[in-house]
Amino acid sequence: MDQQDEWGAGSAPGQKTEERIELRPPRQYRVILHNDHYTTMEFVVDILVGVFHKPAAEARRIMLDVHRRGHGVCGVYSYDIARTKAARVLELARQQEFPLRCTLEGD
Repeated sequence: MDQQDEWGAGSAPGQKTEERIELRPPRQYRVILHNDHYTTMEFVVDILVGVFHKPAAEARRIMLDVHRRGHGVCGVYSYDIARTKAARVLELARQQEFPLRCTLEGD
């Protein structure tokens, strides 16, 4: 005798039915650069082009946001990618002895 599952489909005795798992997209994080009085604008543009793969014009716009508003959003990524990019920014800044701050902010 067949057993009925919640959708009315039959299954043989002892046969396992599949569970439905709802998949959601991963939470997204903004990577943010913060202004300071020592990091050069050229270095910030280089970071945006090299690490975040921004075109030069967009990199300059973001750099001006950092300079004028105190911060600028470099991109929005899943946690692992955002964390990796932020760590790379900090590593490059430390190599050049810049105090550039880079943080993550969840959506």
